[in-house]
Amino acid sequence: MNSAQPASPWWSPEVHADRRPFLLGRNAIKAEFRAYFARRDFIEVETAALQISPGNEAHLHGFATKLICNDALPHALYLHTSPEFACKKLLAAGETRISCFAQVYRNRERGPLHHPEFTMLEWYRTREGYDRLMKDCAELLGLAAETAGAKTFVFRGKSIDPFAEPERVAVAEAFERFAGIDLLSSINRDGSTDRDRLADDLLRAGIRLADDDSWADLFSRVMVEKIEPRLGQGRATILDEYPVSEAALARPSSADTRVAERFELYACGVELANAFGELTNPDEQRRRFKVEMAEKLRIYGESYPIDEDLLTALSLMPETSGIALGFDRLVMLATGARRIDEVIWTPVAEIGV
Repeated sequence: MNSAQPASPWWSPEVHADRRPFLLGRNAIKAEFRAYFARRDFIEVETAALQISPGNEAHLHGFATKLICNDALPHALYLHTSPEFACKKLLAAGETRISCFAQVYRNRERGPLHHPEFTMLEWYRTREGYDRLMKDCAELLGLAAETAGAKTFVFRGKSIDPFAEPERVAVAEAFERFAGIDLLSSINRDGSTDRDRLADDLLRAGIRLADDDSWADLFSRVMVEKIEPRLGQGRATILDEYPVSEAALARPSSADTRVAERFELYACGVELANAFGELTNPDEQRRRFKVEMAEKLRIYGESYPIDEDLLTALSLMPETSGIALGFDRLVMLATGARRIDEVIWTPVAEIGV
């Protein structure tokens, strides 16, 4: 018989006392970030959590609900996985620099770095290149550390200097450096991919694979096993130029159509942010959404509707760079917390645990 006592809830006085320094650090960092954007003429916006589509990426999972209004039939809605679609509509409406602290909701996600409800910080710059967002990231890392009084960020034995300039590494360079794989040789000029070519490279590198793995599955396996654990050590890493097939919302690079204007920010092996030079072609965006939803249906047996208003808005949206940063994760690193629920004021109950 197991006599172990269940863990005390987050609201018990002793647990709250342990968490409170992290939570106060969270508040201080949020206040400084708000001031950072205000000084740069950003307008802070608030977006509705209820949306027609929670997002159209294959591996993002939403929470579904129904809108009941008077005598009309119930209408399916979803809690958003990101404020991105609403923010892009505001950019189409004429806003030029916006920031947003949004509560977002992702199903099938829970662990030390994942929580079903968390805070996403997003910001958008119209008519500015996406490399400007890299400078924002570097400045915000330093600001978070300064606010929390941290000289280093440490997580699971890995550390960075948050004041150091991040290194910038292309995805193809990372594949070559950490896995010995020539990634671009399996990508055609039109962005289509050669699954068998990449599979051969994985076998030579001693990486396991299954017969039914797609090119995207193989790409993800290398990322998870060989690359992500080695990013953001000593200083933050900006992993840039993702294959265009792995960047459903980003425009292709003008230098190489096989890759896209997408980067991710890593610190201590932890993914903190995901940025795009935003795709504004509604026809191409529709095509990509359909591909993503077909893949979602194949793997998970479900798909989400496409937000037609978003596609219409894209035709009005100017050239824009946008980024989503996992605010709770950054607070974890800055304050020294070990789990994401230590920096969330009221964590979601772990039902059945």
